[in-house]
Amino acid sequence: MKAIVQERFGPPDILRLADTDRPEVGANQVLVRVRAAALNPYDWHMMRGDPFMARLTGAVGLTRPKSRVAGIDAAGQVEAVGADVRGLQPGDEVLGFCPGSFAEYAVTTADLLVPKPATLTFEQAAAVPMAAVTALRGIRTVGQVQAGQRVLVNGAAGGVGTFAVQIAAALSAEVTGVCGARNVELVRSLGAAHIVDHTREDFTDGRGRYDVILDNVGNRPLSRLCRALTPAGTLVANGGGSPGHVFGAMGSMLRLIAVNAFVRQRLRVILPAAPAGPTHEDLLAVTALIEAGRLTPVVDRTYPLTDVAEGVRHVERGHARGKAVVTVP
Repeated sequence: MKAIVQERFGPPDILRLADTDRPEVGANQVLVRVRAAALNPYDWHMMRGDPFMARLTGAVGLTRPKSRVAGIDAAGQVEAVGADVRGLQPGDEVLGFCPGSFAEYAVTTADLLVPKPATLTFEQAAAVPMAAVTALRGIRTVGQVQAGQRVLVNGAAGGVGTFAVQIAAALSAEVTGVCGARNVELVRSLGAAHIVDHTREDFTDGRGRYDVILDNVGNRPLSRLCRALTPAGTLVANGGGSPGHVFGAMGSMLRLIAVNAFVRQRLRVILPAAPAGPTHEDLLAVTALIEAGRLTPVVDRTYPLTDVAEGVRHVERGHARGKAVVTVP
């Protein structure tokens, strides 16, 4: 099969298209014919082995990538199932977490897949897993957003942000989206009642207070973020940072956890969704919202499998509008 492979850590140029063996299916595994795969910040972290501390913890591999084939999100069709798999059969259209999804075929487990909503294209479906589940956890599970609360989403036009605005609106919250000028109408169309143009305004200036802030960017000091919360408000930090750091977002998250013990406000960290934890239930929850018409993936750009490196560069710059998706012919 054709796949995007990497033999070492480095910039997008190390990614190359190669012929490799089709993965074999174990007794509890599913082989998926990939039709589309999403690009995530997670992918460039894995590609670069960044931040360096992630290598020391074994999360990405120490001297070389743990996975030779990149990618994690996918949508496609079941090609084959292992002897112990129930509920899935060849031909089923699915979406979910498929390690090695930048390829024609990828192997995963049944609990990391859910049926693809019939209303979605494969490209839209591939945009769902990591971003939508991360948004769901940030808004509903960790943020515990309730109807009528004032919720601010920093990075509202990004992959996680576009889902988070819609999920908060579906919970009947009063949503404020922080984005650039070119994305104002997009974020408003997703359900934001108020918009903050970050090129002209600073949402941490103290003029507005919010019950819940989901920070997808990490570009404001913690003290100022707390200033924008109500006295009993909740800050949910979701990553942030750029390539080339020893600790990256991990340092900011550790600092947030330490400060949480000394303030009345709830300071919480959410790690991007990955193939661990209660992903099956979360995937079912987001696809239920999609089928109910409350959630729609926003696809910014599509790239053919041969141009994955360019797609990773686009995501790495941090200005993606919604999701970037790889199409696999």
